[in-house]
Amino acid sequence: MLRVDGLHAYYGESHILRGLDIEVSPGQIAGIIGRNGMGKTTFLKSIVGLLRPRSGRIEFLERDITASRPEARAKLGVAYVPQGREIFPQLTVHENLLLGLEAHPDRPRRYDEGVFELFPVLREMLGRKGGVLSGGQQQQLAIARALVSEPKLLLLDEPTEGIQPSIIMDIESVLWKIRERGDVGIVLVEQYLEFAWRLADRYYVMEKGEFTAAGEAEGECDTALLDRLTA
Repeated sequence: MLRVDGLHAYYGESHILRGLDIEVSPGQIAGIIGRNGMGKTTFLKSIVGLLRPRSGRIEFLERDITASRPEARAKLGVAYVPQGREIFPQLTVHENLLLGLEAHPDRPRRYDEGVFELFPVLREMLGRKGGVLSGGQQQQLAIARALVSEPKLLLLDEPTEGIQPSIIMDIESVLWKIRERGDVGIVLVEQYLEFAWRLADRYYVMEKGEFTAAGEAEGECDTALLDRLTA
């Protein structure tokens, strides 16, 4: 579904991403972990088209999208939930969800209410403005807004940041359900190592714009090892 080869990206003359390679298949979760400032968010922005790489290639559904605009990638099925959620605080929950349909290839007028099976709390808050929701509720709304576009690839940047444990468990349950459907690939950037390990099929450790370690996420999470790798 997603294939990235030799990706290099810069901010001005600062070399941020250095030759990254990754493949993600439908029904697979790739977990990217590492300290702040290592290039994880830059990597997601390169995939979604918010940052043009200097060199390398990004393929999605066997199409070269390296030079495609963000809206074109969204129409193909790439959805991005940024760090900090970035919902529209003055719009209601319902209006935020409607905006998610702008990325749907068919642009339907109504979203699939099956999203409330994943996030039941949102059904009770459709008329509330996004800005009055708690941080965890805003995160659920941000993910739901991405899902109503029926994406094939979901990019998540720090979905547990600042979220209470009970809602983290709810989000984990949703991601398991999406994974089990087998038709959506997920790239998960996360600093909560055990959360990423429980969900990911494969993990990548990023340091100074490079993947310095990678492997299958199997068995119990070796937090001591991962702490050393990301320290």
